[in-house]
Amino acid sequence: MINLDLYLITTEVPQMGRSHIDVARAGIAGGASVIQFREKGKDNQTIYEIACKIRELTRTAGIPFIVNDRVDIALAVDADGIHGGQKDMPAAAVSSFIGKVKIVGTSVSSVEEAVRAEREGASYLGVGPIFPTPSKSDAGEPIGCEMLAQIRKSVSIPLVAIGGINLNNVEDVFKAGADGIAVISAVACAPDMEQAVKELLKKFKELKCPKNRKE
Repeated sequence: MINLDLYLITTEVPQMGRSHIDVARAGIAGGASVIQFREKGKDNQTIYEIACKIRELTRTAGIPFIVNDRVDIALAVDADGIHGGQKDMPAAAVSSFIGKVKIVGTSVSSVEEAVRAEREGASYLGVGPIFPTPSKSDAGEPIGCEMLAQIRKSVSIPLVAIGGINLNNVEDVFKAGADGIAVISAVACAPDMEQAVKELLKKFKELKCPKNRKE
């Protein structure tokens, strides 16, 4: 089963001189359990070249590499899986392209979407946005932890919470039923990206295993 503890989605932060590869490298160094490459604004050749480099990094580190939306890129670089949204190809159709051994994630924001995605064969669900987020202009309105909890009760596959996740609200999403946390700006825009990953991961692992908490 895929470890979703710290699911890092790469991005570029031009004002800080950070590329997708910089973010992925720092995430891996910090202990991220999954790396997802998400890029919608570049040409196909550039997207492919970046994906190849991140694929190499993740293969060396031995962690899953997920490509957002682009089944063609995922196949071309032999990614471990693909993640799609509600307007993308259904999980069942994606599975028919990449094979049953690959990971298929689906973004959902309601119980109805979650149940349908599970029925179609999704490996895990990205649930959100839980809180307001500046990272994705197409994210929609925050659904909150109450909806996350409702979705948790409605499906049996793993859930990763996304959208405005940071050290201050990790506990809230964990209590609502998240199996992992997905972050973008909490790492990519942090002064020290590697340290940000370590702190978020440490917090989530402590919540999963209370005996590890400091009194």
